[in-house]
Amino acid sequence: MMRVLFVTSEVAPLIKTGGLADVSGALPAALRRLGDDVRVLVPGYPQVLKALETFKIETFFSAIAGFPDARLFASTLPDGVPLWVLDCAELFQRDGGIYQDSTGTDWADNALRFGLLSKVAAILGSAESPLDWKPEVVHCNDWQAGLTPAYMHFAPGSAPCVMTVHNLAFQGVFPAQTVSELALPAESFHPHGAEFYGNLSFLKAGLYYANHVTTVSPTYANEIQTDALGFGLQGLLRNRNKSLTGILNGIDDNEWNPATDPALAQNYDVKNLSGKLSNKLALQKRMGLKVDPDIPLFGLVSRFTFQKGLDLVLEIAPQIISFPAQLVLLGSGDF
Repeated sequence: MMRVLFVTSEVAPLIKTGGLADVSGALPAALRRLGDDVRVLVPGYPQVLKALETFKIETFFSAIAGFPDARLFASTLPDGVPLWVLDCAELFQRDGGIYQDSTGTDWADNALRFGLLSKVAAILGSAESPLDWKPEVVHCNDWQAGLTPAYMHFAPGSAPCVMTVHNLAFQGVFPAQTVSELALPAESFHPHGAEFYGNLSFLKAGLYYANHVTTVSPTYANEIQTDALGFGLQGLLRNRNKSLTGILNGIDDNEWNPATDPALAQNYDVKNLSGKLSNKLALQKRMGLKVDPDIPLFGLVSRFTFQKGLDLVLEIAPQIISFPAQLVLLGSGDF
């Protein structure tokens, strides 16, 4: 059995903006089924606190240089996975999204917000932890937890740290003065460290200081080492090639199971696919399309960004619907 602290900025089903939340909800549960002792650490957004049926105060964090006071709540996810919620009303209790306000503008204090998440994770993963439970591995996810490995590198008695990249395009880049504001050691602000073209990069810090780096598939692990898809970090990733592993994302086969999914018009499985037609007809009706079993229906669920190729889909959409065929898109983003 291994003790793992899983650090994330979102976790399904409590709070979700994308695939990170799905992984954060499914992977800790899967690891616990294998016998590992996994605890999830997530910020105390209003949606998270509202969803918790019960919680208790685990410990307090005060007088951390650069940060407001915070509390750590202990609770559980709906599937029983232990959950630690970082409660700091000043940083997390606000209307709007978890990364942006209601106008779609990034919160001006995102560096402080996720700097606190990283700092608390680093404390819990080091000899400074006030808790009896000590992780053997700290697993950090995306830029929001990216400073954790940097803080841990300079802290005594720190556990090994794994950094997982879910999307390299989002790097958490902030002005140079943020280094002192977040009480990062000055020596971390270096090309061989957290410095990125004169700025502080949360993600680069994680990639540089983590003991090992993983990403969401072997293919993506190769892609992010190229100039085309490395977003300025390809050199660092190529240098870390021997400690970079692509692990194909899995799914929660309890939630995403067409044989049992209550949201479907009719369930089906690999031995009986007849229910697929009923679902197609139900989707056509719901979307106001012509209900016709013989018309091909293409569906796409994605973030609407260039990175996902939505510009290419929209470019050929007129050709698709002229076959004739039908096209249904679900998502949000830049289009």
